[in-house]
Amino acid sequence: MPTVTDLEGRAGHLEALLDGPPAGSAVKAAVVFAHPLPTHGGTMHTKVVYQGAKALARIGCAVLRFNFRGVGGSGGQFDAGEGEMEDLRSALDYLAARYPGRSLWAAGFSFGAWVALETGATDDRVSVLIGIAPPVSKQGYDFSNTLKSTKPKFFVQGEADDICPIQDMWKFYGQLPEPKELVVIDAADHLFDGHTVEVGEALEDLLKDW
Repeated sequence: MPTVTDLEGRAGHLEALLDGPPAGSAVKAAVVFAHPLPTHGGTMHTKVVYQGAKALARIGCAVLRFNFRGVGGSGGQFDAGEGEMEDLRSALDYLAARYPGRSLWAAGFSFGAWVALETGATDDRVSVLIGIAPPVSKQGYDFSNTLKSTKPKFFVQGEADDICPIQDMWKFYGQLPEPKELVVIDAADHLFDGHTVEVGEALEDLLKDW
């Protein structure tokens, strides 16, 4: 069972859950996992976020998923990205203090992938970037930090994504510096309906030996 966790962001309290690795296992990395667009119902309980967090915990990570400002029990209100990046930095601060000396990873799904990738790319504490269905072709989302980052980058994308088409993802992926890896899940749409377990399995395969 995840641990209910309190952390403070610049806009106030952030509601969070912390999943740990199997009992008796050492923590190999501490991961912040960001959720999809709040204005479209995204929360830390979104199925992809849940499955992704559980998968990373199974391979030895401590995974913090949290509600952005204005979502659930988190204080503040939606800020279209800038404030949410502050929230993610607060979550990284929390993990850095709780797991000193451990690698920090930044992960997210959809809007949360943009927040995690762009914030993690410029934070020297973050060593791995993980994006699930990042909105690389949507107007208003700037991935310039990610496109310059030489940190290891791992992606999971739905082959039938109706919001972030796979051809746009391949174009974006081709522009990224190494190291990088991409897993495409057959027939999966943007929300991975019916395929959320496969998202977790893909993350395990990508990162179990990292």
